Amino acid sequence: MSGTFMAAEIASQPGCWREAAALASANSDLLPPPGARVAIVGCGTSWFIGQAYAVLRESAGLGETDAFAASEFPSARTYDHVVALTRSGTTTEVHALLAKLRGKTPTIAITGVPREIETAADTIVDLSVVDERSVVQTRFATTALAMLRAHLGEDLTVVADQAERVLAEPLPDELVAAEQFSFLGTGWSVGIANEAALKFREACLLWTESYPAWDYRHGPISISEPGRVTWMFGRAPEGLADDVARAGGLFVESGLDPLADLVRAQRVAGAIAARKGLDPDNPRSLTRSVVLT
Repeated sequence: MSGTFMAAEIASQPGCWREAAALASANSDLLPPPGARVAIVGCGTSWFIGQAYAVLRESAGLGETDAFAASEFPSARTYDHVVALTRSGTTTEVHALLAKLRGKTPTIAITGVPREIETAADTIVDLSVVDERSVVQTRFATTALAMLRAHLGEDLTVVADQAERVLAEPLPDELVAAEQFSFLGTGWSVGIANEAALKFREACLLWTESYPAWDYRHGPISISEPGRVTWMFGRAPEGLADDVARAGGLFVESGLDPLADLVRAQRVAGAIAARKGLDPDNPRSLTRSVVLT
């Protein structure tokens, strides 16, 4: 994967996250205040990052927070703010939703290309400093989440340090050689698990699934076997690692903050792409943004 835009963008993440507090401070007045009822919407990666933010914000006691795919926003519900996360600023479903909400609900767009959405949303949070060239998203999405976590009062210093160590470590051969991955999470890391699975499907065309960890025993564990990986983001439910081992699969649990562990998953996806002779910057059937005409 070395020499790709994706590799360079993955490697830049610790530095980007160290700026999270400054980004949160600079945009503090633009982001949802404590107590507000908030929905965050997006497509693909942005939706999954939104899932993580929604759980973190609500768990911090800062207000009811929901996450939706932009196409599935429940029009009958009311919110104090709707946050649209969109790297390109051009996503059709996001623009369609913002048009429906115009004049009814205050909207905030967090984007890497403000000019593409500045007339569609009421407020713009400019993250163009972490925009990307690879089709496969990495640092834009994770930096957006780092900024949002900092806005919730978290210190991302330790998380950035963990990610830096992840970047320096060699990747285990059994991960790069695996034929299938199931990613698991609990709470906010369910969104991270969903995002990790998407990265593998996009970058290296590998069969991946994602589930809440407690639900994995309710059927999905049946696919675990030698050559397949069950990857846990955060702390696993008691006994789950043993259950996967009995099925013959490899259980992965790092003890890292899930955002830092996502960097490791990104690296593995890139390494598998290299093993398969694929270009992760230009995945099959994908473009930087889905714009429907």
